[in-house]
Amino acid sequence: MQDAEHPAQAADRDVEQKRTWYSPVAEIYYNARPAYPQEHISRAIALTQLSPDASILEVGCGPGNATIAFAEFGFAMTCLEPNPDFCRLAQRNCAPYPNVKICHNTFEEWDKQGHQFDAVLFANAFHWIPPEIRYAKAAEALRDDGYLILLWNLTPEPRYAVYQALEEVYQAYAPSLVRYEGAETQAEILTGFAQDILDSGCFRDLVTEQIACEVTYTIDDFLNLLSTLRRLEPQTKNLLFAELRQKLHKFGDTVQLSFLSAVHVAQKII
Repeated sequence: MQDAEHPAQAADRDVEQKRTWYSPVAEIYYNARPAYPQEHISRAIALTQLSPDASILEVGCGPGNATIAFAEFGFAMTCLEPNPDFCRLAQRNCAPYPNVKICHNTFEEWDKQGHQFDAVLFANAFHWIPPEIRYAKAAEALRDDGYLILLWNLTPEPRYAVYQALEEVYQAYAPSLVRYEGAETQAEILTGFAQDILDSGCFRDLVTEQIACEVTYTIDDFLNLLSTLRRLEPQTKNLLFAELRQKLHKFGDTVQLSFLSAVHVAQKII
């Protein structure tokens, strides 16, 4: 029988995974993932009443998909990102914004060194942080009147009829892609995220808003998106994508995708 993994070994593995998980698709990620709705960005800023000189800590900034949307308002941003490839892209993408600092570090290892922020931002990154760390450390990083901001874009999905045509290909080459959520399930997922915030005991006055989004991708762009959702070995990826292209062309040259996008804003409990 295999020995149980020591908690410290598991933690080391998780940290290493964060550093390398998206490396093969780092550049693709920035272009393939749908943008966060501007309505959510504006709403988060209004709810938190962030002044132009406010400071934001962003955890897991990736290549800067959400960072830029906030940086355009002139906020001072400290952005943590464990993946070195994402760090390089974030530094490039945020170069026009001198108030943005990209730090190659995990949230778990990061030392706030007495700094406190007006807001802590996670954009599709909150689930990467262990529950026993994410709420308490986010609260510790905030000023007494500070806010937690969570942005979510759930998985963009084609129409169910299209998914059904693709499912047998997923099953053959990438069984982890055999999953269809739909709007109802995605709404339940978002409700669960919101309840977790309240149950943490670290935040209050939660406001949550969501938008049903639709995007149109070319077939190549859709396949690029898939490569950012699951880690695929090159040979498997080539076979998978070749068969998916054949299936998708029967529906046309583009793929209509839908998903729920949400913003959660809550204030630190003093």
